Amino acid sequence: MDQYEHIRTAHRVYEQSISEISRITGHSRNTIRKALSEPYSGYSLRHYQPFPVLGPFQKIIDTWLADDRDRPRKQRHTARRIYDRLVFEHNFSGSESNVRKYVREAKERLGISTIKAFLPLEPDLGQEAEVDWGTAVVVIQGQTLKVKIFCMRSKGSGKPFLRLYPCERQQAFFDALMRGFFFTAVSSHD
Repeated sequence: MDQYEHIRTAHRVYEQSISEISRITGHSRNTIRKALSEPYSGYSLRHYQPFPVLGPFQKIIDTWLADDRDRPRKQRHTARRIYDRLVFEHNFSGSESNVRKYVREAKERLGISTIKAFLPLEPDLGQEAEVDWGTAVVVIQGQTLKVKIFCMRSKGSGKPFLRLYPCERQQAFFDALMRGFFFTAVSSHD
């Protein structure tokens, strides 16, 4: 994008010739003409990444990975092991990083080792909550005071509970917890 704008500005604003812009930027005159005649269309992402060096070996890798489905987890091929086997058994001359990329995509495509954990969060009402303290300045009977705010959100109902205290001591904490859980238990039945 920067080069495109540089070419157009150099030609239209500073009136440089195509040859001069070509010499400065290192682009061919045809590229300069194209940049001047066509609007910038941006870049498009590839939907498929080819593996030119790995191409002849893709079926071999897919076979190894498909065979691994029935094996215990510790005996399955890793990307490193696949790369080593390709080099040793098939005189593969490509890079390990490309093998790793392909193996990751192939395992996903074949549905191998895509362990997805799901932990349902079903907290009991009145049993779990998130708690925090904050500070606020309030005006009570014309007097400005700094107070502590007890903030609690029930994991079961998601309802917030706030209460102001003059300090952040253990007694205030226990009082706020009891009142907060009572509030969420009573409000969840409404």
